[in-house]
Amino acid sequence: MKIINFEEKYRDDMIYMVLSAKNALGRVPKLNEDLLDIKSNYFDKGQQFWIALDEFDRVIGCIGTKLDEEGNMFLSRLYVKFDLKRHGIGSKLLEVAENYIKEKGYKEVHVHLGKDYLESHIFYPKHGYSEYKELYLKKNL
Repeated sequence: MKIINFEEKYRDDMIYMVLSAKNALGRVPKLNEDLLDIKSNYFDKGQQFWIALDEFDRVIGCIGTKLDEEGNMFLSRLYVKFDLKRHGIGSKLLEVAENYIKEKGYKEVHVHLGKDYLESHIFYPKHGYSEYKELYLKKNL
């Protein structure tokens, strides 16, 4: 597995991976609109987005960063291909994002949990995140 900055040539494969991951969780596979144009929604706004690739150059995970209106750095769109969960891919993506956020000079990172993503309610606390208001967690870096 390798983690790289998002490249447009992987767009459709990433979208397919995200929709498949949602479908496997029993959710209606609806796409988050920001994923349709990573360049304008992330890179052009000074943010970052990474993808994890397998040995066949297929997208198996993704994560991004976003700055909110108050200047807090948030993690965004952490997804891992459903049949590859619990293989360390999410943890590696998280590590890359957290290192980037530290390099940018931020002292903490935030994440908003969706109600229906029960796995994220276990994943983030396991990585040092704690709740500061309902469905919002943060970690000191």
